[in-house]
Parts: sequence; C-alpha cells; structure tokens
Amino acid sequence: MTDTPPPGLSPAPEDTPGAPQPTGPTTAGGGQALVFDTTLIPSSFIGLSLKNGLLNLVTLTLWRFWGKTEVRRRVWQGIRLNGDAFEYTGRGKELFIGFLLALLVLGLPFLLIIFAIQFLGPMIAPLLILPLYIFLFWLVGFGVFTAYRYMASRTTWRGIRFRLGGSATNFGWKYLGVLLLTGITAGWYGPAGERSLAESLWRDLKFGDRKFRFNMQRSEREGVYGAFALGWFLTIVPYFLFIGVIVAIGVASGAYGSPNALASNDQPMPELAMVMIIYAVLLAFAPILLLIWSPYYAAMLRSITAGVGIDDATFRIDVKALPLWWLMIVNLFFLLITLGFAMPWVQARTAHFLVQRLSSTGTAQVDEALQTGTGPQSGEGLADAFGFSLI
Repeated sequence: MTDTPPPGLSPAPEDTPGAPQPTGPTTAGGGQALVFDTTLIPSSFIGLSLKNGLLNLVTLTLWRFWGKTEVRRRVWQGIRLNGDAFEYTGRGKELFIGFLLALLVLGLPFLLIIFAIQFLGPMIAPLLILPLYIFLFWLVGFGVFTAYRYMASRTTWRGIRFRLGGSATNFGWKYLGVLLLTGITAGWYGPAGERSLAESLWRDLKFGDRKFRFNMQRSEREGVYGAFALGWFLTIVPYFLFIGVIVAIGVASGAYGSPNALASNDQPMPELAMVMIIYAVLLAFAPILLLIWSPYYAAMLRSITAGVGIDDATFRIDVKALPLWWLMIVNLFFLLITLGFAMPWVQARTAHFLVQRLSSTGTAQVDEALQTGTGPQSGEGLADAFGFSLI
C-alpha cells in the first residue's frame, strides 16, 4: 500500500517538485486563514470497494484492517488545507492488534460471569447482569475515545501530527452518564449530551503543540432543539404505523394464533419469513425516518462545527437538511444492493460532501506548530468490535 493518488486523480500542480506551495492569506501576526478543498473523486473508489469486498470474503473479513487503512490513506490524501493534503500514517497491523486486544477485553468478563454462574448457581446471574451492562456501555465510550485518539495520532499535515489528550476512562464514564440521562428523559437530553461529548474531544485535541478549543456558547447559538422536537414528535406517527403493519401481517399470516387460523388448520408463517418481512417494512420506513431527522442531524453538525476553534480561527459547515437526507438515502441504497461492498465509495462520497461545505474565518498559527508527543501503538480495536469505526 502506497500513498499514491487514487486511480483517476492526477497530481495537483502544487505536488510537482519545485512548484510553489500555496498557503492561506497571512496576517501581520503570522497567522494564516484556513482554506479547505478536496480532490476526492468518489467514483475512483469503486474499484477499491470491489477489491476490499472480495478480499474480505476470501479472508473471512480479516482483510478489513488493511482495506480500511487503504481507504483512509486515499480519503486523507484527497482532503487539502491551504493546498496541502492531509496524510494518514496508520497501518493495518495496528488495527489488527487493536482488535485482538479488544476481543480479550470483551471476552474476559463474559468468561468470568459464566464461571461465576457455574460455581455459585443461576441465582447469582441477575446480580451480575447489571454490572456487565454498565461495563459494556462504559466500554463503548472508552472505545469511541480511543478511536478518535488513534486516528488523530495517525493524521499529519505538513509533517506535523495531531494528538488527542485527555482520559479514555473519564470519557467512558461521561458517555455512560449521557446515555443514562438520555434514557431517563426519553431522548431529550441527547442534544446537550452530544455537545458535551464533542467538547470533551475537541478541547483536548492538538495540532503539534497548537491547542484546539471548543466554545460551548458558539455551539449553542446554532439551535438544535427545534429540529430535535420536530423529529421526536413526528417519529410517533411512523412508529405506530410500523407497529400496526407488523401486527396486521402477523394476524394475517396466523403468527399470532388467531382463532380463524387455528380452525382452518392454516400454518403460521415461518419465523424466517416474518423476520424478512419486518426488515422489509423497516427499509420502507427508513427514508421517512431519515427525512424526519435530517434537520436535526444537519443542525447538530453545524452546532458542533461552530464550537470548534484553533488560535483565532473558527469553523463553519454549511449543511442543509435535504442535501444531507439525499446523501444518507443514496449511501444506504448502494450499501444494501452491494451487500456492503460499496462502503469505501460511500465513505469517499461522504467526505467529499462535508469538505465541500467546510469553511473557516479568522487565522491560526499553523506554521508555528511544533511536533510533540507520540500516539498509541495499536488501533481502535474496541471501535471495530462494536461496529462504530469512524471511517
């Protein structure tokens, strides 16, 4: 795997040896305006999607660590800041080692519980289930943090590496608290919780020795609760429609043992057929639910981006609900019809969509950044194990 441009991309003029390197406008204090652009061509990822999909089949998904690394290298290379591309320096071996460590972390508690039940009897099981669930939800938050930390440490720009400080343990507890409060409030704490978690990540991120910050007041100026309320209340209608459709299908098929079905000796619908029907109904409702929630997703993207800053530079992302909804619908459609093979294309398409809408105001002292610290030795294994790897 090399850091060559994706197929179909020719080197940009600034990549030519000896060519002048473009930078953002410089102020008297030495700061630069930050200008984002992208050379990503999503269609150039189609071949990589097919290659990774086939190799995952042949290797029983073990190739995914190296395939994911290649996707990241190509995506990072297609994102530019002031004319210079980002670089991803991670390796597939690191992701694989991280995954093995995650299996150990996840498997050990289950083995201990099985042994405890065998020696102490099944009556002890209820006392062990609650601590196990608490541990698993905390572990999800721990995994989210370590995934961000690994990706930051393997991302460089102009030779300077990003670095995420802070504590994965503390973030895990905070994540658990957000989940608990979101559940208690029927979801209404969710938007505040998302902002709080974003603050914990961005305030500890550095580019070399230049520290990012997260301004909660700026983030809160981008209102999200109106869009959340719209999604929350409008979800009630499709939810009851979905329940009604499932019940009607079940009664009509005899799955619920209706008297008419028993009297006529009709056989209930096989469980596999019922499961397939339920998934089909869910897919039919997916575009509606995504449309209902797309204003909130767009608002939250704008809100979190608005809170991020470095030196005197702040950021903005111009994401609207309908374009975001269409992006999600097309991505979902192609992932389904290709059985997941199109994931690299989807990731490149999503990155292209977001970078095109990202802008900055103010200036940052990026040329004065000095390299500090080192990154973790293994990849985000917990993120991969739980299925929420960032890209």
